[in-house]
Amino acid sequence: MYKIAVIGEKDSIIGFSALGFDIFPVDKDNAVAEFRRITSEKDYAIIYLTETFYLELKHDIDKFKESVTPAVILIPGAEGSLGYGNAALDDSVERAIGANIL
Repeated sequence: MYKIAVIGEKDSIIGFSALGFDIFPVDKDNAVAEFRRITSEKDYAIIYLTETFYLELKHDIDKFKESVTPAVILIPGAEGSLGYGNAALDDSVERAIGANIL
């Protein structure tokens, strides 16, 4: 059975553990290594990632754009949205439909 992972700053993701998600608190020094470790395990169908680490992980995230699992979904961190999640959603909708309807 697949699981759901949440990667980000501890303050931003701690509440997801109450939902039964596996949380992985990271900082700038270990975000890339932790993301690669989690994706290599192939246990996770969904990986929520705080936008804070998007730029460091963009290349790694792009590897999963065309695959079914894991779905990598950007979420705002404690500081609020940086806009990367909305941009990724717009891109996904445009690829699926052929036009940006949002």
